Amino acid sequence: MENSFYQLAEIEISYKPKFKSVERPQIDSANKAYQVLINNWDLNKIELVEEFKIILLNRRNRVLGIVNISQGGMSGTIADPKIIFAVALKACASGIILSHSHPSGESSPSEADIKLTRKLTEAGKLLDLQILDHIIVCSDGYYSFMDEGMI
Repeated sequence: MENSFYQLAEIEISYKPKFKSVERPQIDSANKAYQVLINNWDLNKIELVEEFKIILLNRRNRVLGIVNISQGGMSGTIADPKIIFAVALKACASGIILSHSHPSGESSPSEADIKLTRKLTEAGKLLDLQILDHIIVCSDGYYSFMDEGMI
């Protein structure tokens, strides 16, 4: 019997926060989430390209971090569920706020936005990772799926 050796990658999961929990912003409304997002958005691009970001939250809805998921063109970007949930799981997040920009300045969700939100909300349930909101970010305002009863 011949021994076979395989070279395998070692996978290690770690999370090293830079701030104490009490120093992180706590999200208690869509407006607070929008303020955190808009203060961390490149305002030079907000009316140029569509970007998708997520806010990762702990059990007390304190911000663990904001992650840039993708950047696209003027009419769309890709929000890959595998990347979204991989990042959230690695950070030990308890909740996620989805967000993306509409370069047009029109904050109403498209049918694709609604379908994606439903898909990610259902996937989150399986992983015990709650999708708390999906915020469409524009330079002068926002649309909250939670506030509008869509989540």
